[in-house]
Amino acid sequence: MSATATTDLAALATGFSRSLRGAGLDAPPSATIDFAEALALVGTSEPSHVFWAGQTCFCRREEDSEPYAATFRAYFGHVAPIYPRGRLTTVPPVPVARPPAAFDIDDAPDDGGEDTQQDQRVRPRLPVAYSASEILRTKDFALLTEAELAEAERLMVTLRSRAPMRRGRRLHASHDSIGGVLDVRRTLKRSLANGGDPVRLSRRVRGTRPRRVVFLLDVSGSMSAYARATLRFAHSTILSQRSVEAFTLGTRCTRVTRQLSWRDPDAALARVAASAPDLEGGTRLGECLREFNESWGLGGIARGAIVVLISDGWDRGDPLLLATQMARLANVAHRVIWVNPLKASAGYEPLVRGMAAALPFTDEFLSGHSLDAFDQLAQVMSR
Repeated sequence: MSATATTDLAALATGFSRSLRGAGLDAPPSATIDFAEALALVGTSEPSHVFWAGQTCFCRREEDSEPYAATFRAYFGHVAPIYPRGRLTTVPPVPVARPPAAFDIDDAPDDGGEDTQQDQRVRPRLPVAYSASEILRTKDFALLTEAELAEAERLMVTLRSRAPMRRGRRLHASHDSIGGVLDVRRTLKRSLANGGDPVRLSRRVRGTRPRRVVFLLDVSGSMSAYARATLRFAHSTILSQRSVEAFTLGTRCTRVTRQLSWRDPDAALARVAASAPDLEGGTRLGECLREFNESWGLGGIARGAIVVLISDGWDRGDPLLLATQMARLANVAHRVIWVNPLKASAGYEPLVRGMAAALPFTDEFLSGHSLDAFDQLAQVMSR
């Protein structure tokens, strides 16, 4: 590979990816495009630069390093000069100075002859490429930095799932002649085309409509490490689905559906903070649930709804009151899902008073400590 020769990077990347697939490695078209773009940045004059670029694009597991290195040596040791053609033909830029830690194939020690150099070329000790977003998806919200938390909130929109559905009461025309209720008017109207003979019966069936989702979000001091992420998840769900309600629980119950309906997430969370004076305060889950049941829940909001209660279960109130209110809520709700970020901790058991009192009245018990945990929650909600 010459530094002065013009190289068709698209053809070079395509041929190399075919060789990798022949060696049993996964080389999808997206990785091939990334490799061609990487070559346009680092150039083709230095074999180590090309090696690093391809290793970053094509290697996803540690065991991919050795077959990749062998394929790289075999391909670029015998590849013929490639001349420019096509739209992606690019003149490689002048390569910048190599970082001290960069691996250079030509820098292999010459103490064992040509065979040793060949072995060093085949077995470079290089880190496997990784995706920062994949690591962020499994990291606990309590361990995130401010920058990582902002990135996690940006990725929260990717967790949108379809809204849970329920059967409606209204009847709609059906294209199927089996099942449902006979539609006499449509049947007679369609029979006119056949001389009054009802060849095909028309029917009406009950349609579907979105089922209401109700978020009960613990914003007390013990949930301060997770409160922002849970509010952001509720905000994303409100924007992507219909019939979603949100309430904060602390020392009181506050309805924040309108505040979380703002499209700007920062503005929405700022309005929630202004509307909920008990943010990062004490915890009275029993009293808050009683206020919710008597003011909103039993009156219609929770009836037939999927109620998602996100809390660590630390309650300063009477556990008998919490159990009573959870039983009332479970009687009217379609499903009650309790999300506890502490559930992901090693050796966790629901032994605190609030959690032990509420758990018998929940249908699902999930963790909510990371993006992947919220993704699982979104899938459970849509069922």
